[in-house]
Amino acid sequence: VQLQASGGGLVQAGGSLRLSCAASGNIVSINAMGWYRQAPGKQRELVATITSGGSTNYADSVKGRSTISRDNAKYTVYLQMNSLKPEDTAVYYCNVEGVSSYSGSHFHMGADYWGRGTEVTVSS
Repeated sequence: VQLQASGGGLVQAGGSLRLSCAASGNIVSINAMGWYRQAPGKQRELVATITSGGSTNYADSVKGRSTISRDNAKYTVYLQMNSLKPEDTAVYYCNVEGVSSYSGSHFHMGADYWGRGTEVTVSS
């Protein structure tokens, strides 16, 4: 299973970005999908997650400014971020949990995967 994230970039404060992350491979199902971020000199932190049933969870710092969604048919998760602030500057990582997939004839359950990250820079 591989994750490909896109949508990061440089944006002015108050602007918007939409991040996308597509999972590929012989995937059967994915439980939770989410976004985390790591700012320079800080630990990685949760931004938002969404379950296969559509339940969402947001960090307080982005609540009301961001919306996470997913397309289960495409194994893709999105993060729409509005009213961006300089403190949103970070590398954003896509995460998928509880992945069931095939590797050859082997069936795997419950694996977690991380994407490589996409950089978001918000200028003041």
